[in-house]
Amino acid sequence: MGSSDERVVAVIMVGGPTKGTRFRPLSLNIPKPLFPLAGQPMVHHPISACKRIPNLAQIYLVGFYEEREFALYVSSISNELKVPVRYLREDKPHGSAGGLYNFRDLIMEDNPSHIFLLNCDVCCSFPLPEMLVAHRRYGGIGTILVIKVSPESANEFGELVADPSTNELLHYTEKPETFVSDRINCGVYVFTPDIFTAIQGVSSQRKERANLRRMSSFEALQSATRSLPTDFVRLDQDILSPLAGKKQLYTYETMDFWEQIKTPGMSLKCSALYLAQFRFTSPYLLATGDGTKTAAVIGDVFVHPSAKVHPTAKNLLTLNYAQIGPNVSISANARIGPGVRLISCIVLDDVEVKENAVVIHAIVGWKSAIGRWSRVQGEGDYNAKLGITILGEAVTVEDEVVVVNSIVLPNKTLNVSVQQEIIL
Repeated sequence: MGSSDERVVAVIMVGGPTKGTRFRPLSLNIPKPLFPLAGQPMVHHPISACKRIPNLAQIYLVGFYEEREFALYVSSISNELKVPVRYLREDKPHGSAGGLYNFRDLIMEDNPSHIFLLNCDVCCSFPLPEMLVAHRRYGGIGTILVIKVSPESANEFGELVADPSTNELLHYTEKPETFVSDRINCGVYVFTPDIFTAIQGVSSQRKERANLRRMSSFEALQSATRSLPTDFVRLDQDILSPLAGKKQLYTYETMDFWEQIKTPGMSLKCSALYLAQFRFTSPYLLATGDGTKTAAVIGDVFVHPSAKVHPTAKNLLTLNYAQIGPNVSISANARIGPGVRLISCIVLDDVEVKENAVVIHAIVGWKSAIGRWSRVQGEGDYNAKLGITILGEAVTVEDEVVVVNSIVLPNKTLNVSVQQEIIL
């Protein structure tokens, strides 16, 4: 165990506007890291997990978004968690490791003994205190969170081989063309400050190679298009792969859930995972209701305190009752009418769902309205482009209209039913 005066900092990489294109149309209105999953901004989940790290001194968010886009959230979350949270804007791409190195002086201000590095678009239980204990036991410069996946999906991620007895990282390769291992990199790390020396070593080697190439103008011309900037350092290819097998890096395997949040469909799946986790970590956040004096709540449901869900009682004659859940998140100032059915969906701020409408496997954008007896639904394939239905901001679905497996961009009105369409 570490001493009580050791300090730990956490760095969460949040990306930037050019990185969130697959998250459109939802990222047109809000930075992807602030999109709500289970009623909380995406970045809130790793930040909350960091709060459990012993001797946490500071949390840094690093990305390309304008500072003003995060200012309000950073201020509120700092006050809520009583931990300083600061947003750091990158001036240009430095790579996943270079971005960390770019802010090394700030990160080392608190003289931390350990540095956590997390990716914002990762959904998991974030076993950070457990990782830190294991890391101290291993004694290397870094420990990587890993998980076992199906062999068919492994090549979509960084595959790795670890010693089964010591957990030392023996081999690492990013998205290999042939199968290497069913253990993958989860995008969550803990390092000692020695990681900065390793990153600096990569930059120095690049500078030396660049100087050598200047001796041959022909070689410089040939390599100009394929050489990387000296300060652009990738964590996977430039750090993890070269250090594998050198008793520097180790693994910590999670047996819990893990997903990457690349698309709106996956955000709906991850919202369900976080809602299920609330049962164990934050049960007070989950709504309840038995259908007598309130809407019938089934499974894991989050309802913002300012949202209005019609307290429709179950009528045994007409069966006209509101049914919410499972896997439903209802955001601020939403209005849910009588007889509405909500299943596996995210309802964003200021949405109105009128009486007897049905929403299944869908995300309903800010200020949208769904008319009476209308149906907005997807088939629930989180990986397919049109596997769920997405309504952008201020979309109106008129009465008795059916929208199936479609994406609707903001400020549209639908007065006819659509299926398998992208409405521009």
